[in-house]
Amino acid sequence: MDEVVIRAEGLTRRFGAFTAVDHVSFEVRRGEIFGFLGPNGAGKTTTIRMLLGLLEPTAGRAWVLGHDATRETARIRPRIGYVSQRFSLYPDLSVEETLRFYGAAYGLPLPRLADRIPALLELLGLTGQERRLVRHLAGGWRQRVALAVALLHEPEIVFLDEPTAGMDPLARRGIWSLLYRLAEQGITVFVTTHYMDEAEQCSRLALIHNGRLILQGAPTELKAVSGLGSVLEIEAAPLDRALALLREWSIFQYVTLHGPRIHAYLRAPEVPSEEIRKRLEMAGLGSISVEPVAPSLEDIFLWVIERERSNPAV
Repeated sequence: MDEVVIRAEGLTRRFGAFTAVDHVSFEVRRGEIFGFLGPNGAGKTTTIRMLLGLLEPTAGRAWVLGHDATRETARIRPRIGYVSQRFSLYPDLSVEETLRFYGAAYGLPLPRLADRIPALLELLGLTGQERRLVRHLAGGWRQRVALAVALLHEPEIVFLDEPTAGMDPLARRGIWSLLYRLAEQGITVFVTTHYMDEAEQCSRLALIHNGRLILQGAPTELKAVSGLGSVLEIEAAPLDRALALLREWSIFQYVTLHGPRIHAYLRAPEVPSEEIRKRLEMAGLGSISVEPVAPSLEDIFLWVIERERSNPAV
């Protein structure tokens, strides 16, 4: 687990005057699920494309499996798998025909391919689906086939760019169950996502926003790293008035909606909940509940993004 298989140092990519990725540095260790977390347009796909040698960095360098990602792509590609956001499968091929087609494209010998296809069908829960045409598969099943294609040649690292985008929760859970099985086999998984529940399942995370890496570490470490203080979960009616009122109070660093409730981040942890409850009652609000809660990854994400917007130099 301590062997570094991906290293980025000051990785930067500019498109004219626009900086898509701005001096990003991180390391990924063998056998971990590394989550690259950020909103759409944050620079996640651009970073992956530089790691894969598909896009030359404007500045900085990256190494994958000990090789320079820009200069030694021919030595890297046989050892990695990649499923892009727009990974296309041929709709008129069956699942088995798809795997045979891509296996030939990879140059796999027929005996090896004959062993790999049944193994992957079992691993990815596709046994019994061999003869189904790709066009008849639901999104989650198509993604399993795409993942099978990426795993045909037994890569050491798999890059997955938003692999569950647009899927229902059940299909997303199925894909993540597969990712755990890959990690258990020693395969390193580099996955981009903007889903908080998926980020919670990663070994380590890097949060990218506007091209800058602003937070990284294990999910359990991120509260300390982020500088987020105590969090209160508040219910009050009417909700919109409570939200506006709380945002005016200087005791809070940041106040945001969290489903049907409000999460308020305190500047000082010693402010008692009862004092806040009384102030809300005095303002004429009803149905009041004020409880301290453990910060979720979503709380940390929102707080760090808000801090970044307020002070980009942080």
